[in-house]
Amino acid sequence: MSRAGDVYENPVTGERAVVLTGTAETGGDLLVVELHVRSGGAVIGEHYHPTVEERFTLLRGRLSYRLNGKEGVGTPGETILVPAGVPHSWWNASTDEVVVRIEVRPAARFEACILNAFGLAQDGKVNAKGMPHLLQLAVYAREFDDVIRFTGPPRWVQTLLFGLLAPVAWLLGYRGSYPEYLTRASSSSARPSAHAASQSSIILGK
Repeated sequence: MSRAGDVYENPVTGERAVVLTGTAETGGDLLVVELHVRSGGAVIGEHYHPTVEERFTLLRGRLSYRLNGKEGVGTPGETILVPAGVPHSWWNASTDEVVVRIEVRPAARFEACILNAFGLAQDGKVNAKGMPHLLQLAVYAREFDDVIRFTGPPRWVQTLLFGLLAPVAWLLGYRGSYPEYLTRASSSSARPSAHAASQSSIILGK
């Protein structure tokens, strides 16, 4: 479980997360990170969380996003609320680094999902967009179906395809979650940077 000051990085998607409030400090109820996204960085794919709520507060830079089918650009001071079940994705289309504070509730399973995605990326087991390769994705998606669901291909296609591939992946040694990724030491220990938000607005996904 994470603690304040831990740092986790995804070298493929360009994400560097500095933990402000870790799951070890909240019993898994809440995770707060300061996420640094390099130019061209992006989340691995459009998705939604069946039971997890996310709140993004822009601290520096401009973050492009798609929320429930509508695109926008967040600027410093804006807060973007993503309720459970709302499809979303985000990316940094600017030439500068973006810094955003993200609050996640509940957080324990979400954190495990992210640590596995980052670990796979660190070990070179993902494609150029950070998505696990097909056999790995089959067991990863089934393992964390309660946390994250990708919007494409259609849900029925994913259910059928991953259902067929998962037994093969298991026989070949793939797993949906790896203990070594859950316990891998953070990249470093860091303090969050100081950013002032001059104004605040709420964008609510419905």
